[in-house]
Amino acid sequence: MATEAPRDARPLTVPDVRKRKGSGTPLVMVTAYDAPTARVADAADVDLILVGDSLAMVVLGYDDTLQVTIDDMAHHVAAVARARPRPLVVGDMPWMSFHLSTDDTVRNAAKLVRAGAGAVKLEGGRKRLDAVRAIVDAEIPVMGHLGLTPQSVHALGGFRVQGKELDAARAIVDDATALAEAGCFAIVLECVPDAVARVVTEAVPVPTIGIGAGRHCDGQVLVFHDLVGLDDRVTPRFVRRYAELKHDATVAVARFANDVRNGTFPSSKETYHVADDLTAAIGIYGATNAEADATT
Repeated sequence: MATEAPRDARPLTVPDVRKRKGSGTPLVMVTAYDAPTARVADAADVDLILVGDSLAMVVLGYDDTLQVTIDDMAHHVAAVARARPRPLVVGDMPWMSFHLSTDDTVRNAAKLVRAGAGAVKLEGGRKRLDAVRAIVDAEIPVMGHLGLTPQSVHALGGFRVQGKELDAARAIVDDATALAEAGCFAIVLECVPDAVARVVTEAVPVPTIGIGAGRHCDGQVLVFHDLVGLDDRVTPRFVRRYAELKHDATVAVARFANDVRNGTFPSSKETYHVADDLTAAIGIYGATNAEADATT
C-alpha cells in the first residue's frame, strides 16, 4: 500500500514562492492572527500565512481595516510566529504605516520582521513604488496588493469590484508591472474581474494571488474566519465556506451553559478529590468520593 511522502519540514521562503510562478501548482495562502490559527494553517499545509489587517474586522470588531496600528500588527505577527509555522509569514502594513516618509516606512516594515514576519505586504500601485523600493533596499521582501485595496475604502467609495472599465483595467495591469519591476515578489489581486486577473498574471514574472479574482491567478487566499465560518456577518461572493465553526461553537457553549445550570457540570470525573478519610476529617459535606460518584 502506497504511503504519502513525508512533508518537507523546511520553512518556505520568498525564493520558494517566486519559483511557483507558472509551476502548475497554485499557491495557497490563508490569514491567521494568533498562535492557534497559525497552527491550524500549518497543519493544513498551506504555503503562506498572511497576518492581515483584516484582523481589525474579524478579530477586533471594527467596521473597516483603518483602525489597526503597526503596533497592533506587530503584536499579532509575533503571536503567529510563536507557533513556528512552516508557511511563509507575511505581515500586513496597515494604513498610515507607509504613507508619510520612506524612513518611517522602513522602520515600520522592520518592526513586523522583528516580530517574526518573513515578508511584508502593502496596498497600492505606482504611488507606492518609493515605499516598495525603500523596503526592498532594506532587504525586506515585499508583497504587493492591487484591485480592491481596503485601506482606500473611502477613496474607492466602498468595497467594490475594481477594474471593470477599460482604463481601470489597464491601470491595474500597469501598476502590477511597476510593482514587479520595483521588486515585489508576489502580488495580491482583490476583487477584480477574472479576465483582468488573467492579463496581469500573464504580464508579470511574479506570482499573483487572487481573492475574488478568478481561477487564473498563481494562487488563492481567503480570510480564515470566512472560510471556516467563524464570521458570518457578511459573505462576499468569492468566499466558499468549508465549515460552520460559529454554529458549532455556539452549540457547544450552549450545551455547557445548560449543563452548568442543571447541575451536571462538573461531574465527579471532572473534579479533583482527596482521600475519603481526609474528606470526613475536614467535614466536607460529610460525603465520600463514592457517594459523590453515585450522584453523577
